Amino acid sequence: MSKGLSKDVLSAINKKTGKQISESAVKKLASGVDAKTLQDEAELRKLIKRVSDMANVKVPESTVNDIVKAVKSSGMSPSSMESLVKLMMKK
Repeated sequence: MSKGLSKDVLSAINKKTGKQISESAVKKLASGVDAKTLQDEAELRKLIKRVSDMANVKVPESTVNDIVKAVKSSGMSPSSMESLVKLMMKK
């Protein structure tokens, strides 16, 4: 992720959630994400839970299921997570 874009994404997340999430918190969370995390459904669900906890935003189970389905069906890699974040910010 480019430095400018990451700040744009962080700003969009903070605006969307109404919460202030620090860049260091996002980097710490992202450092633990790898291809296995995105391919293993249990790990992906844990990641979604950690993100929702960090943002202090409740994510309905139906939304978690939709995210898991989208990630698994697309074969998404960590390099394309940026696209997913942008897509989610539009909703």
